[in-house]
Amino acid sequence: MLEVVHDRLGDNAMWAVMTVVVVFEFTAGATVSKGMNRGAGTVVGGGLGSIVATLAQEIGGLGKALAIGISIFIFGAAATYMRMIPNIKNKYDYGVMIFILTLSLVAISGVRGDEIIQVASDRLTSICMGLAVCAFMSFFIFPVWAGDELHSSLASKFTSLAQSIQDCLEDYVNQTNGKKGAEERRISACLSVLSSKTNDESLANFAKWEPWHGRFGFYYPWNKYLQIGGILRELAACVISAKGRLKQKQEA
Repeated sequence: MLEVVHDRLGDNAMWAVMTVVVVFEFTAGATVSKGMNRGAGTVVGGGLGSIVATLAQEIGGLGKALAIGISIFIFGAAATYMRMIPNIKNKYDYGVMIFILTLSLVAISGVRGDEIIQVASDRLTSICMGLAVCAFMSFFIFPVWAGDELHSSLASKFTSLAQSIQDCLEDYVNQTNGKKGAEERRISACLSVLSSKTNDESLANFAKWEPWHGRFGFYYPWNKYLQIGGILRELAACVISAKGRLKQKQEA
């Protein structure tokens, strides 16, 4: 089977292996996100690169090099500035990067015009094979869902903060300092909540790419999780502040 694939795709079969290595991530949502971005970036970049290369072949001579260089500069600069747009940077940054890479590789590959479409088709087929392998592994072989991870993370924040608040109230009522190890664990739990913003945003972004699974369907309000997480971070800051004031009062 491998010989048949190699005979059909040639050296382009290595793109399937590269796709698996680059696209496969820990959670299913992250894998789907990178896979869709890579596929879209490859199709758009490869198509535009083929057009540029074909038109440059018609010009020939020095004009060919100038046409390719100017085209890559214009499209590359436009795509680079698009990566600075917040919505594109959060969701499609990888796809735009692949677009720039594919456009440049196809346009300057030096392949004759009549072979460009075949080369682009072989590379796209190889990448689709790699994406299929990644999707199968992510969805059917011990899948890890970003939505479940985000839900569990938020639930653990509630538990940690509730325990910290309860301990603070007990220390206040009893007018005694808690054990040093337990106090450090409470502060550490609050600090972990404060530093969880980036992780929560990543999980929420990846969860939006995941298919229907368990209790989480399409258009599930993942942004509400981010809003609740922001409230919990404010609460964690209040707990740390209250614990510091309580400690000062007990030492006075």
